[in-house]
Amino acid sequence: MIKKIFLALLLLPGALFAQNRVQNYVDNELKKDSLFINAVVGILAVDADGNEIASWNPDMPLLTASTMKTITTGVALEVLGPEYRFSTKIAYDGEINHRGVLKGNLYIVGGADPTLGSRDTIAYPIDSIFGEWVNAIHSAGIKKIDGKIVADDRFLVDETIPGTWQWGDLGYDYGSGASGLSFCENMLFFEIEAGTNVGDPVRILPLEPYSPYMTFVNEVTTGEKGDGENTSYYASDLSPVGKFTGTYGVDRRLDTIVRSNKYGPATCANAFSIYLHNHNIKHDGFADVKTLSTMHNERVTPQDSLTYIGETFSPELIEIVNVTNRISNNFFAETMLKTVGKTLSGRGSYYSSTKALKEYLADRGISVFGFTQDDGSGLSRENYVSTRFFCGYYTMMSKSATFARFFESLPGPGRPGTLSNVLKNDDPALKATIRAKSGSLSGVRCYAGYVDSQKGLFKFAILVNNYSCPTRMVQPKIEGFLRELAKYGAEIEQ
Repeated sequence: MIKKIFLALLLLPGALFAQNRVQNYVDNELKKDSLFINAVVGILAVDADGNEIASWNPDMPLLTASTMKTITTGVALEVLGPEYRFSTKIAYDGEINHRGVLKGNLYIVGGADPTLGSRDTIAYPIDSIFGEWVNAIHSAGIKKIDGKIVADDRFLVDETIPGTWQWGDLGYDYGSGASGLSFCENMLFFEIEAGTNVGDPVRILPLEPYSPYMTFVNEVTTGEKGDGENTSYYASDLSPVGKFTGTYGVDRRLDTIVRSNKYGPATCANAFSIYLHNHNIKHDGFADVKTLSTMHNERVTPQDSLTYIGETFSPELIEIVNVTNRISNNFFAETMLKTVGKTLSGRGSYYSSTKALKEYLADRGISVFGFTQDDGSGLSRENYVSTRFFCGYYTMMSKSATFARFFESLPGPGRPGTLSNVLKNDDPALKATIRAKSGSLSGVRCYAGYVDSQKGLFKFAILVNNYSCPTRMVQPKIEGFLRELAKYGAEIEQ
């Protein structure tokens, strides 16, 4: 028996050595490093046949950060299809009289298009979108609107953000939540300029597009030279007030900063209201911009009773997925999650969407043990996923008709996106085999994805939580794991 085992080992020296080198790295470099011993680490890498290459706590659910986006985007491609387009419709209620006066309201009926008004290069220019809406109004014979411009966001449940997002994150651009009618990725833009002397007030000026409901409190003062931009912004959808605090260095140049907008529907309606005035379609003034949430005591026509006169579309979903995974766009991910929920369950809320997504994966044979999802982007600290779940999910996706496009959406070392500086000085051919999503929160650093190796397609995830040091100190060892896995895949078996 011993001789048979020895002969078998001789027949597979390359495979045995290669597999051991990856696990050896985990055992000797990570498990013996105090930075990782005092953290919580989950690792699993499997080969094309599902055999384990390396593991450490593979069944422990851990915070995912933005690696969660790979689950959201992959399922969105499966459920909605790569060619899916979000739509926005123009409609009205009431009647158009013989003089072309609409005796009723004009509705902008949202379909959750996350690119509407976006400054990303994939988005269609908003002037062209508004132009199509105006053409539809002209074609319907409307010359004047004797009513309101209604921002209709009923496509998704009116809940701007999940309840588990941290208060300190809500004001920043990455803390913008999805809505049934979004605009400019539900972000606000401000011009900021330091005062002449330290301690002077800092000027903060809202830029277009304006949110018509917002009041801004500015408590930012001019800081010392070298302080940089050290401002915070606090806002919620409970009250239309945004508060700036902090400092802005005296040596800083005039700049533009971006913050979240909890009133995206109203911002869209206000921007279109201005556009209407500039294109000679009269209505009763900017005060008549309304959202459904502000029309508590007024008549709101059911959507199936509206008269629809125009429709515009987003770019294809695959283009939105590419951006989401490449630059880690939280807003796009949240919109996709809730749209998946709307499609599968008929209700676009966070609860219904996460529940429907989990059931969708379970129905396809994926064990959902170790999978808890609270949002689509990974910003929540109540997303807990095991590395075993990641590898099972990636295996499912590798067998999907949408896999090639999903795989291409993932960034990689040396490629444009969030992994551009990973393994910076390594062999380009080695780096080219890795496609993965990174994720970061305070005390959290993660990578999850694929290695397209000579031995087949590997699936992997490495989730490092609760480390008590700067990320730059754990990053080299994490990249070391990626390097060893890629080298294992590149070795030629004897």
